[in-house]
Amino acid sequence: MSVQLIIAIIMGGIAGGSLLFALKQRSLMGELEKAEKNASRLVTDAEKRAKSIVDGAERDAEDKRRKVRSQVEGELNNRKRDLDDSENRLKQRQRKIDDAQAAIVQREKEVVEQVERAKELRTKQEEVLNELFAHLEKVTSMTKEDAEKVLLANVERETRERAGRMIKEIQESARKVANRKAKEIVLDAIQRTAVEHVVSNTTSVVSLPDDEMKGRIIGKEGRNIRAFESATGVDVIIDDTPNGVILSAFNPIRREIARMAMDKLVSDGRIHPTRVEEAVQQSRDELDDIMMQHGERAADELGQQFHPEIIKLFGKLHYRTSYGQSILSHSLEAAHIAGMMADELGVNSHLAKRGTMLHDIGKALDFEHEGSHDDLGADVCRKYGESEELINCIMAHHEDEAPDTVEAVIVMLADALSSARPGARKESADLYVKRLETLEKIANGFEGVDKAYAIQAGREIRVLVRPDQITDDGIHKLAQDIAKQIEDNVDYPGEVQVSLVRETRATYTAK
Repeated sequence: MSVQLIIAIIMGGIAGGSLLFALKQRSLMGELEKAEKNASRLVTDAEKRAKSIVDGAERDAEDKRRKVRSQVEGELNNRKRDLDDSENRLKQRQRKIDDAQAAIVQREKEVVEQVERAKELRTKQEEVLNELFAHLEKVTSMTKEDAEKVLLANVERETRERAGRMIKEIQESARKVANRKAKEIVLDAIQRTAVEHVVSNTTSVVSLPDDEMKGRIIGKEGRNIRAFESATGVDVIIDDTPNGVILSAFNPIRREIARMAMDKLVSDGRIHPTRVEEAVQQSRDELDDIMMQHGERAADELGQQFHPEIIKLFGKLHYRTSYGQSILSHSLEAAHIAGMMADELGVNSHLAKRGTMLHDIGKALDFEHEGSHDDLGADVCRKYGESEELINCIMAHHEDEAPDTVEAVIVMLADALSSARPGARKESADLYVKRLETLEKIANGFEGVDKAYAIQAGREIRVLVRPDQITDDGIHKLAQDIAKQIEDNVDYPGEVQVSLVRETRATYTAK
């Protein structure tokens, strides 16, 4: 190859490389311009998205501000309504206080007038005495001292009768005012309370699908029924009752465990001693959970916190009854009544409700431990840190102790109201008749009583007195004495009204 050819080839390569470089540079410039356009477009898109995000955030913030403002305004309106309601209640209470003060002022005026009348009577008596002294000295041979004795005896008798009538009028007026106010408080509390009751007794009936199941419950040579009674402590009564067996026990917890276990055995169909023990244990565990649920539900309804062991005792009270009334339902009802009465009287509502809720807690233990339910309840409440004021509420509700606080008196009243309201409790005919006979016997035991009749289901005792032995003024003292002896010697729900009747008859036959 010649040198010229080589040089030509090299020059051609250089020219081709330059051409390729120029083409490559132009291509890169185009791509660079395209990249710049894409970058510009991306920046523009990013700015638009950023603006959209900012606008959306501003709109969301504005919506949230409106919602928060609306919520705050709603809360402010609710609080304003609550304040208005509280103000109205305060105004009503103030009106009641003003009415009571007006009644007291009016009563004071009446007492002052009665005192003035008494002074006038005393002045007239002195004038009459002076006139009588002068007249007696003229028409009789009596000395002034003798005349004074006769007149003073007459005046003393007349003054005593007038004073008795005045005392009677004052007492009746005060009694009417007190009764009216007490009725307003009690009726308001009762009308705002409604609690259902669980009524039970000492037996439970378990339904069977057929009478053939009775033989399976008894088992071979009675081994199943013996195992069931041994595991539950409940008597199983199998008689002619169609498709049913009776479970009898005074312990309501044992009876409920036995009922649940019997239902399981009947539903399963497999009845033998081992299966009986398993069903009883399962029922016992389930009942523990159920009682805890009843206790927690009662505490939540009352809105107060209690020790877990006391919650368990509440659950037991669900199955404990008194005269057919569920003790747990009775305690809740009485607690609501006590709280309302305490609010009306302006005393410690929390203590009144708590004391009433716990006043019968000992009845959850009295079928397992020795002692009265008052003492058992006080002991368990002391054990779990309740206050001495609450202990006094428990001990005073059956007058084992004197009430130390107004709340203890409210517990007594709430317990009596819940127990005595119509339909709350039931009692046997023997106890009912015995109470009526006791009322009549107490009334007939007083001197001057002719006959006594217990009427209106024992809520009233009507007493006929001998008019030659009891005066019109004396019947008030006799009625008070009879009522006092009934309070001390007779257990009864509610109140017993003592009504005395004095009648004088004159009879003559025309011939």
